[in-house]
Amino acid sequence: MPGFAAIIGAAPDDDTAVKIIRELQEKNILIFLSGSVNGNSVTKQLLRKGVELGWETRIVPVGPDTEHTVYPLNWSIRASLIYGGRKPGDFKGHLQYTKDRVFAFALVLGELDEMKWSNGAGAINMGYPAICDTNVPVIHPSGVCTYEEVDRELDHGRIVQRAIEVRGLKITVEKPPIPVAYGPAFEGERIRKEDTFLECGGSRTPAFEWVRMRDMEEIEDGRVVIVGHNHQEVYEKGGQMPLAIVIDVAGRKMQKDFEGVIERKIHHNINEAQGIWHMGQRDINWIRISHNAKKEGFTLEHLGILNATMTHSRFRSIVDKVQVTIYTEEDDVVRLREEARKSYRERDQRLGGLVDEAVDTFYSCLLCQSFAPSHVCVISPERLGLCGAYNWLDCKAAFEIDPTGGNQPIAKGSLIDARFGRYTGIDEYLKKASGGAIETLNLYTIMENPMTSCGCFECIVAIIPEANGVMIVNRGHTGMTPAGMKFSTLAGTVGGGTQNPGFMGIGRNFIVSKKFLAGDGGIKRVVWMTKNLKESLKDAFDKRAAEEGVPDLFDKIADESVCEEPEKLVEFLASVGHPALEMEPMF
Repeated sequence: MPGFAAIIGAAPDDDTAVKIIRELQEKNILIFLSGSVNGNSVTKQLLRKGVELGWETRIVPVGPDTEHTVYPLNWSIRASLIYGGRKPGDFKGHLQYTKDRVFAFALVLGELDEMKWSNGAGAINMGYPAICDTNVPVIHPSGVCTYEEVDRELDHGRIVQRAIEVRGLKITVEKPPIPVAYGPAFEGERIRKEDTFLECGGSRTPAFEWVRMRDMEEIEDGRVVIVGHNHQEVYEKGGQMPLAIVIDVAGRKMQKDFEGVIERKIHHNINEAQGIWHMGQRDINWIRISHNAKKEGFTLEHLGILNATMTHSRFRSIVDKVQVTIYTEEDDVVRLREEARKSYRERDQRLGGLVDEAVDTFYSCLLCQSFAPSHVCVISPERLGLCGAYNWLDCKAAFEIDPTGGNQPIAKGSLIDARFGRYTGIDEYLKKASGGAIETLNLYTIMENPMTSCGCFECIVAIIPEANGVMIVNRGHTGMTPAGMKFSTLAGTVGGGTQNPGFMGIGRNFIVSKKFLAGDGGIKRVVWMTKNLKESLKDAFDKRAAEEGVPDLFDKIADESVCEEPEKLVEFLASVGHPALEMEPMF
């Protein structure tokens, strides 16, 4: 997210409110709503126009009064505490952090009263300027905000752009030529059954999506082809339809390893269109097109256009030509799906065969340093990023796409410790990339100089001393854990870019890697996992456990249905004969 907007008050009319909100959404800005003018508010205006509110759409109402603006201000201080590592009471440190790293501003719509001015003064103290749509006195460059502190823009068609300029935001949005709004803010949009015009895949109809590398002369750049008898008539009827999206790409720097990386971005390409919903990938995808999108003129051709445009935009460094073919006949979809499945299997085998020892280069991910300045993710073939979104091949592709971006190659250097996974090259890179805050890293242990965490981890691993093992809790679990803390409390302990022996954020698929806690005993150290996480990894987990000589390990691991206290956990482990109880002490 390039920025955050706090909107206080009410627009002159409902349509203007929607226009301002949509422009902010298209620029991927998180929006907080508070306050009112003569009983009216932007929240009420959006509800009257049927706009969906909530965290998923990035439009968050926080309260009807101006005083409720304190909630987003408090939210930004939490960022300083958690990601910036600032301590409670360090008010100068917090204010500096919010100014430098939380790119927020206020849009004040309607007349200002004393309460709005006083809340605005507090926001300005945090580095957040206010842009008003009334004829208020302006306060141009002063000593707190980066640029102006209070400004006015009476033209509602320009107020969002003016706010972006005053806050100094860097926003790049490339909108494909389609008839609906487009931007990351629409990724969380839900299209319910009653709002659906057309539905494809999701076990309703055969469907899949597939990216194929082609030679330059084989495809025509920008071409969108729809194959299907009377496809337009079938589309106009709505309901359900078989669908295959085949994206052919060619480029001088294109490699087969990049196919899966580009393919995973189809999810974002489609979801960022307002009124179009996408879930899953490969041959388990599911697409819905809403009645509103159809009313605005969205067609199957636009589905191809947005994928062609955004594939070019997101992968411009490796992709020179993109052609999209959409198939709507069931026979074609089923036949081509078998070809696609063969390609999927080949990719999985190619990635699955990569091991850390087989490469001389790992990759960094610094995308979260905007919030946790000392955090450095080190990604290897057998250890994906802690957010779960980037693996080694993804980082390799990202570096090809943007050589100066957040994913940089790290020469491993000489091996210092094979058991714990320590290398000279990684230590040297860490010192530089963390600004000297982190000096050494062990990739395969939780007990000594483990990897730092930012706050975006899918799961948290924590030691349970009484059980001589570790527990794993996934994001979204709200219950208590044997560590005596819920996920939210653990996250505050683990995040912030610091090394915390005994605690570590990870991506969920790292659990079934051969390098998972390899220096501590590996998968046999897992004594407790949330039930949802266990079930989602069962097949891969059983395979790894069998490789380690404990094929029945899955059933010996407790979850929240068994216990949430360390004492009861130890009792359970003893009753089932968990191997961790017989292993060498972790301390």
